[in-house]
Amino acid sequence: MDLYKNFPVLVIDNQLKTGNIEGMALRKIINSLINKGLAVIELEMDIFDHRLALSADSEISCILLGWNKVSAYRSMSQLGKLINQFRERNEALPIFLMTDKLDIKNIPIDTIKRINGYIWKTEDTPDFIAGRIENAVKKYLDGLLPPFFRALLKYTREYKYAWHTPGHMGGIAFLKSPAGRIFHSFFGENAFRADVSVSVPELGSLLDHSRAIHEAEVNAAQIFGADITYFVTNGTSTSNRTVLQATVKPGDIVLVDRNCHKSVMQAIIITGAIPIYLRSYRNNYGIIGPVLADELSAGSINKKIKDCPLLKGRPGQVKLTVITNSTYDGICYHVGMIKEKLQQNGTGLTENILFDEAWYAYARFNPIYTDRYATCCRQKDPAYKLIFATQSTHKLLAAFSQASMIHIMDQTGDFSRDRFNEAYMMNASTSPQYGIIASLDIAAQMMEGSFGRLMTQSAIEEANIFRKKMAQIGKDLNLYGKWWFKVWQPSAIGGQDYDQVDDYVLSTDPACWVLRPDDNWHGFEKIADNYAMLDPIKVTVLTPGLEESDQTAGRGLPAPIVTKFLNGRGIVTEKTGFYSFLILFSIGITNGKSGTLLAELFALKKVYDTNPPLGEVFPELAGLYPSGMTIRALCQEMHSFLNAIKYDKLFKSVYAYLPEQCLTPAGAYRELLAANVKPIKITELANKTAAVMVVPYPPGIPVIMPGEKFNPLLVKYLQFYEDFNKHFPGFENELHGVNINGGEYTTYCIAPPKPPL
Repeated sequence: MDLYKNFPVLVIDNQLKTGNIEGMALRKIINSLINKGLAVIELEMDIFDHRLALSADSEISCILLGWNKVSAYRSMSQLGKLINQFRERNEALPIFLMTDKLDIKNIPIDTIKRINGYIWKTEDTPDFIAGRIENAVKKYLDGLLPPFFRALLKYTREYKYAWHTPGHMGGIAFLKSPAGRIFHSFFGENAFRADVSVSVPELGSLLDHSRAIHEAEVNAAQIFGADITYFVTNGTSTSNRTVLQATVKPGDIVLVDRNCHKSVMQAIIITGAIPIYLRSYRNNYGIIGPVLADELSAGSINKKIKDCPLLKGRPGQVKLTVITNSTYDGICYHVGMIKEKLQQNGTGLTENILFDEAWYAYARFNPIYTDRYATCCRQKDPAYKLIFATQSTHKLLAAFSQASMIHIMDQTGDFSRDRFNEAYMMNASTSPQYGIIASLDIAAQMMEGSFGRLMTQSAIEEANIFRKKMAQIGKDLNLYGKWWFKVWQPSAIGGQDYDQVDDYVLSTDPACWVLRPDDNWHGFEKIADNYAMLDPIKVTVLTPGLEESDQTAGRGLPAPIVTKFLNGRGIVTEKTGFYSFLILFSIGITNGKSGTLLAELFALKKVYDTNPPLGEVFPELAGLYPSGMTIRALCQEMHSFLNAIKYDKLFKSVYAYLPEQCLTPAGAYRELLAANVKPIKITELANKTAAVMVVPYPPGIPVIMPGEKFNPLLVKYLQFYEDFNKHFPGFENELHGVNINGGEYTTYCIAPPKPPL
C-alpha cells in the first residue's frame, strides 16, 4: 500500500540503541515493519521532543511507546500526559505500549483506556507483532477516507480504459504535445485520472445526489451540524442564487442586509423579488459594520414594508431574510439574537433566513464562536420554515477554489428535497469537476472530531500572537516618539492593556472580542451589547493618517502604498482600504509566518523614514510620476487628496442612507435588456436611475442597485473613485458596473421615455 510510506510508524523507546535482549527484539520488529512496506521514525525517549511529534501527528499512522525500567517517561504522570496530548489531537490514532506483563498492573486505568493495546517485544515473534501493527495502520488509514474520496481513489486505482469524456482520457491527450506535457508534469497524473465524467456510475451524480456523492453530503451535514447539505462546485455566488431561486418567486418580499455580496443582489434580479434593505454602517476607516439590531425589530420592518414605493401600500410577509455572517471585515452576529429580533409574538417576521457565511465556514468548530453561526439553529424553531447557510469552503477551510456548500436546517419538517433540487440543477453544471467534489468531501472530514477545534484554535492563537506583537511594538516605539501601525482591536480588556492580557483568555473567551456600546475602539454607533463580535482571525491593520496623533504630526501613510510595497515583497493582503488592510489567519497558517509580515512592515517603516526616490521603491511607477518624487512625497500627496474630500466622513455617510427605489431590480434589468438605457458620466448621475449595480471590488458589495436613484452623496462617492484613479496611476480601484471609455467614467442608467410622435 503506497500510503504506508507517507504515514510512518513512530517508535519512542530508550531501547532503540541498546544491545540487550529488549533492544535486539525491538530492532527485529522495526525491520519486519520496514519489510512490510511501512516507514518508521525512531526516537529515543530522553531526546524526545513531544512538541515536534505533536506538530507532525497528521503524518503518523501509529505510535509505539516504550514503557520499561530505564524509560525517561517512567513517571506515570509523564506517560499519561504524553498519551493525553496525542489523544487530544487525534482520538483515532493507534497507540500501543511496549512493556512487559508485570508492569501492566502499574499503569493507571485512565491511561489504559486511551491506548489500543500492548506489545511484548520478547514474547511474540517480530512478524506477528509487525502484522498487528500493520492491521492497526491499515484500519486507521482506511477510516480517514470520507465517502466520495474513497470511491474516487478506488476508481482511479482500477486503471480502467475510458471511452467517455473528458477528452484528455486520464491525461493521455496532454502527452501528445510539448505544451501538454509541461501541463501534465505540473499537475501530475492523479489530477487527470481523477478528472472523470458523470458517466462513472459508482461515483454517483451531483445532480441527483446519489451513491458516493450522497454519502459525502450526508457526512458533511453531520460534521457541520446541518439537516441537509448540498455540495456546490461553482462557488457561493451560485449557492446564494440557488437558495433564492428555491424559496422566492416574482413579487415576494426579501429582507436584505445591505452588506450582502452582489450574488445575492443578482439573485433578486433573477427571481423578480422585491428587496427591502437593512442598513449597515461603516466607521471612519471604511470598515464594514453590522446591520444594527434595531433594523431587525418588528416596528422597523413593518415600517419599511409600509414605506416601500415598490409595494405601493401592499402588505406582505417577508419570504426570506438574508444576513451576511461574518462581514468581510470579520464582524459576526449572535444568531440567537437575530432570530429573536425577527419574531413578533412568537411568529417569524420572515419565513426563511439565509446566512451568507462565505467567509465563516470554520465557526462551528471552535467554542469561541458559540451561538454565532447558522448551524447552531438545528434545534427546531417553528417560527421559521428553513434556515440556510451558504459557505465558501475554499475560502478559509481546505478545498479547491469554487468549492462551496449549502447547509439547510429544516425547522418544520416540510422541506422538499425534490423541489429544492430543481433550483439546484438550474445552477449546477452537468459536467462538474470531480476534484472539487473530492476536496469538499475531504474539507468536511478534516474538521471532524478534535481536528477542527485544533486547527481553528491554532489559527486564533497565531492571530493573537501577531496582534499582541503589533501592540507591544507600538508601545515601545511610542516611548521614543516613533510611529507604528495599529491594529483594529480593543486597546484594553478587563482593565488590562491588550498586550498584557493572558494568551489563553484572548484565544478562548469571546467576551474579549464582543463589540460593546460604550467602547469607542470599533467606531460604530448604536451597537447592541453582545450582538456583534470581532472574529479574532480577521486582522485589520490601520495605517497612519486618520488618528488625531497622525494629523498632529502631519503624517499620512495610505494603505494602498503599504500593500503595494508588501505585494512586491511576496506578501499579498486580502483587502485594502485607504487607511487599513485586512489579513486572514486561516487554518493553513504556519507557526511564525506572521514574523515575515512584521519584518516587512519594519522594512516599510525604514523606507518611509529614510524617504528614498519613488523609483527606488516602485520602479514600475517611475515614469508615471514627476521626476525626483520621493516615497514620502507620494504618501503625502495621496493623504492630502483623501483629506481634502474628507474620506472618512464620505465613506460613513454614503452607506448611512439608502437610495430611493424607483424600479424593482428585475424591472431595471429588463430595461437594460431592451436597450432602454444610456451611459451617463459620473458627474451627471444625480437623480438618474441606475440600470446596473455598481460594485467596488473588493469586497463585492453593491453601493447602488438597479432601479435605485443616484443621490448627491453617491455621485460624490463615485466621482472620488474616478478622480483617485486618474490622480494615482498604479493604485487604481476596481468598480464593477462602471465603464471607462476614452478616460471618461460612465455607468448605465434608465433612459427617459421617448416623447410621443
